[in-house]
Amino acid sequence: MTGFRDKGGDLPHYLEHRERMRERFQELGGESLRDYELLEMILFQALPRVDTKPIAKALLARFGSFAEVLAAPPARLVEVKGVGDRAAHHLKVVYAAAQRFLKDPVKQGQLLDSWTAVVDYCRAAMAYEPIEQFRILFLDKRNVLIADEVQQSGTVDHTPVYPREVVKRALELSSTAIILVHNHPSGDPTPSRADINMTKSIVDVAKPLGIAVHDHIIVGKKGHASFRALKLF
Repeated sequence: MTGFRDKGGDLPHYLEHRERMRERFQELGGESLRDYELLEMILFQALPRVDTKPIAKALLARFGSFAEVLAAPPARLVEVKGVGDRAAHHLKVVYAAAQRFLKDPVKQGQLLDSWTAVVDYCRAAMAYEPIEQFRILFLDKRNVLIADEVQQSGTVDHTPVYPREVVKRALELSSTAIILVHNHPSGDPTPSRADINMTKSIVDVAKPLGIAVHDHIIVGKKGHASFRALKLF
């Protein structure tokens, strides 16, 4: 601990604060911590000699929520005072771990039996992306996931999607069913007329070839929308 002493020989004030937080986490778990406190703890390892409380609060003020901090691009994270490349990298590792945790239930068993897990994973993977992405979950005849692929990326409000390319990829993977997913960077998951028309085009091309479109899910910061639930096809 001697390496942590300040110029006056005293231990920095934040070390005692860190120890109290660690004890609270061990005794009561993560639910006992506010968002900025959990961010503080994540940053402890990346910034061992720095008071991370003001940095955590600055990150939340800049990006708006805990999830948006983790999802933010490294180039934007380092714009916050006190966040260097090391801290930004650490935050992205935590984000990748969270996505992997949510994806595991999706990879195992029938997707239609774990719909909540599918939506949670898609939201974690795409809801906070700054540009539109079009993702496809390819399923086999038992509705087990074969592949999860981002097919296209576009601008902040448009992604070009080509129905024949979607179906071609499904045939390459011997997939008999697909789930379409894309994000709305605006945060509002309400389907647009273009979204509806594009989905119908894919359904029309896929159906004669024996490929079912189980759903089209739109995710955003404010929630998600299911075409199947909305009876849009």
